[in-house]
Amino acid sequence: MKKLVALVLAAVMSLVCVAALADPITLTYAEVNPLDGTIVGEMAKAFKAKVEELSGGEVLIDIQAGGVLGSEDQILDNLLGYGNITDISRISAFALTQYGCDKASLLSIPYTFVNEQHFWNFAASDLAQDFLNEPQELGIPLRGICYGEEGFRHFFFKNEVKGIEDLKGLKIRVSSDPIMTGMVTNLGASATTVAFTELYSALQSGVVDAAEQPTANYRSNAFQEVAPYLLLDGHTLGALQIVISDNAWNKLNADQQGWIMEAGKFASETCAKVVAQIESETFEKLKADGATIIPVEDKSAWVEACQPTIKANTEKLADLYQQILDMQ
Repeated sequence: MKKLVALVLAAVMSLVCVAALADPITLTYAEVNPLDGTIVGEMAKAFKAKVEELSGGEVLIDIQAGGVLGSEDQILDNLLGYGNITDISRISAFALTQYGCDKASLLSIPYTFVNEQHFWNFAASDLAQDFLNEPQELGIPLRGICYGEEGFRHFFFKNEVKGIEDLKGLKIRVSSDPIMTGMVTNLGASATTVAFTELYSALQSGVVDAAEQPTANYRSNAFQEVAPYLLLDGHTLGALQIVISDNAWNKLNADQQGWIMEAGKFASETCAKVVAQIESETFEKLKADGATIIPVEDKSAWVEACQPTIKANTEKLADLYQQILDMQ
């Protein structure tokens, strides 16, 4: 009888295990840019691969790229509203400023990072972890997993420009970010809010004259077809985060949460490795595409013009901002 009970129990446990394996947890990862040819795409693929490797298939990542789940603002609204469309997303570091994350705003201040190593010094610091935890401190149902970057952001134009003086009066697309809006206004242009998914057509039709993006995103979205003049002013570094909603986080047990965080470290390391290579390849491809690349040898006029926005958005957190500046 005992043997029979043991066999039955073993069979039941086997069925339970099979059922568990048959029903992994699937988390949807939203990315507004294409996966191929972009730094953020490589980061997403690295995150997915590492989660699924560490979990042995217990946790799966379903990447939805190319903006199919909406704009960054729409994705964030879904994450924060406990929606069931998105669980994880790659967002711009400044995207959380509209929800009261003041620390995050410091990463999008114009001309903060002197080079990419400066940013990675920050990303490896205790201060970076403090910034990632800011939503939790404010009671926002979201948590940062890791940081990454997608190169410096530059302006690109429909018509030829030569320098800062040519921005006056132009309609330049911005996201719904007050710092970006302030910077564009400081440069003498008209800040025009357009959803990223509508930017190509907005440039094509003349709704806007220009926009700004990291180089890889500029080419992967084919913006050079409608705005072939890329001016390398490098106003901000494309700092980004991978974030997960509390709704998704709370579905996971402690081991699964650990795998998510470990995969974040791997994705961040992957980003640091591929960013220079992809940027270099992108510049060569852009030249082949016929894009005109305009260097900015002296950025002092740009920095001076943007001082009103820089000062207005750092004075409340001046000590923290100075810590970031000192990390170069």
